Amino acid sequence: MNAKPPVFATLGCRLNAYETEAMREMADAAGLQGAVIVNTCAVTAEAVRKARQEIRRLARENPGAPVIVTGCAAQTEPETFAAMAEVTRVIGNHEKMQPQTWAAMQAPDLIGVTEKVQVDDIMSVKETAGHLIDGFGRHRAYVQVQNGCDHRCTFCIIPFGRGNSRSVPAGVVVEQIKRLRDRGFNEVVLTGVDLTSWGADLPGTPRLGDLVMRILRLVPDLPRLRISSIDSIEADENLMLAIASEPRLMPHLHLSLQAGDDMILKRMKRRHLRDDAIRFCEEARKLRPGIVFGADIIAGFPTETEAMFENSLKLVEDCGLTFLHVFPYSARKGTPAARMPRVPGPAIKDRAARLRAAGDAALIRHLDAQIGQTRAILTEGPRLGRTEHFTEVAFAHDMPEGTLMDLTITGHDGTHLLADAGRPV
Repeated sequence: MNAKPPVFATLGCRLNAYETEAMREMADAAGLQGAVIVNTCAVTAEAVRKARQEIRRLARENPGAPVIVTGCAAQTEPETFAAMAEVTRVIGNHEKMQPQTWAAMQAPDLIGVTEKVQVDDIMSVKETAGHLIDGFGRHRAYVQVQNGCDHRCTFCIIPFGRGNSRSVPAGVVVEQIKRLRDRGFNEVVLTGVDLTSWGADLPGTPRLGDLVMRILRLVPDLPRLRISSIDSIEADENLMLAIASEPRLMPHLHLSLQAGDDMILKRMKRRHLRDDAIRFCEEARKLRPGIVFGADIIAGFPTETEAMFENSLKLVEDCGLTFLHVFPYSARKGTPAARMPRVPGPAIKDRAARLRAAGDAALIRHLDAQIGQTRAILTEGPRLGRTEHFTEVAFAHDMPEGTLMDLTITGHDGTHLLADAGRPV
């Protein structure tokens, strides 16, 4: 085996990227050299296709290197990857986070155990460890506080890749955030698969809002705390209190909405209706004027008529959404939605384009409203930063990285805000 560091490739979500960093540390500790590790995504059939494409590309670029495939696609369909000639080993989502898995792969015999596939039943996993990485991202740290999902939306394969919901205890989370703050991180993002289910499996069944309030209380020198995608129907009283009263909790929420039509939401087996989503956004905006929302919306879910789609399209305005993640519906084998009557492909493509156009217009309205405002911006690079609302800002001159700066917004280029030089916060 070549004596060189492993090559890691990550596909999919921010949680996957976080877990890649944890795997990198475990592989380094085990002395693993010269391997290619691909952390896959299974959210759509297209994601699986891209994973296979990436594996072949990396195998060509690293001739003779063992190729290890893991992640959600490896968990849900290990046989797909085991059948690829380029692949040496397939390991599951639980196995990839175990130090002993990586210790068994070190030279001289990568295979270690003789089985090519090492993927156990993810539904039997009961705990999620708090993987104490030194920090993911150069200036913003992501902390995994939850994994898995107890819900069974009809379009989603992810619970079968991630297992049931498991929470990292609050004390472990707080200690990790303290350590990250000591390393100089000015912003921490809480992340998970179904973040608002955090605590349901812990003693006393605390809620996400309890965790947020505890972090802000016990890490008083943390300037910014951000939470990633949430299910708004599960927002608890303390989370709403934190939104209203804690300026260090950033005024940006990404919502798992998926659709804006009640019949489609029911067929998706979502737990909210259209009015619930609108009501949540209105309440959060009253509690925190200026808060902005992103959202996931699926275009062309099975049985979706044009009138049903229009309800999703109007949700952009009715909820006041700013950042849209649009997903053209992609059938996942093994999900109930895959057996429902399909919307024709051209209609799905057209609806996705119309949703993206609505999202682009909403973003422009947000950017226009920021001109002349002074924002606290975390600099992520010499010429790039993000506001409290997670809006990207481009700088005309180099700025010190990893710093919170008060900057005046002077304009925008359609995707980024533009800012003059300012002073450190």
